[in-house]
Amino acid sequence: MITKQLFSLSDMDIDDSNASGPDNPDPNDPTLSSHDSSSISSTSSAEYEEEASRSRQRRRIMVMVSTIITAAMEAASGLYDKKAYHTSLLSGHAWVQELLNGHPGRIRCELGVSHQVFNLLLSDLRGMGYKDSRYVTLEEQLAVFLYTCVTGLSTRHVGERFQRANSTIAKYAFARVCSLNCI
Repeated sequence: MITKQLFSLSDMDIDDSNASGPDNPDPNDPTLSSHDSSSISSTSSAEYEEEASRSRQRRRIMVMVSTIITAAMEAASGLYDKKAYHTSLLSGHAWVQELLNGHPGRIRCELGVSHQVFNLLLSDLRGMGYKDSRYVTLEEQLAVFLYTCVTGLSTRHVGERFQRANSTIAKYAFARVCSLNCI
């Protein structure tokens, strides 16, 4: 709505040197009194043209400002109109549960380990003090790490698989590995 109003300002005729109004009175207007017409005739032509030029310049500036404001509003609307990126029905946790409860060959294909090895790794991590985070279970954290190692995919692609933010994937795929090496 605001955008349409601002664009209508930019569509107005900027160079209307024949326009009459408070800044540009029409000397042929019969409604002007004789006193007004004598003051207009006493105004020099140069002063009249200078005032008309200033008026046109003000209109141009108004149109430029309204165009800049419109462009800024259009650019900023993307910052406020957020749309969810990860919208898959199968979340990362649900996918890991599907792997754990599904065919044994599937977990080996996707994560590179058998179901028994996955459970051993999980119990070792729990024994070392690792636990579920607020939103991501330890099973999913381990699956993110293993999936990243097996596939070699980018953080963005792994994030799409697990329906998680890139920062979350980087945290569990790389930061946890560094902390394991320090122990």
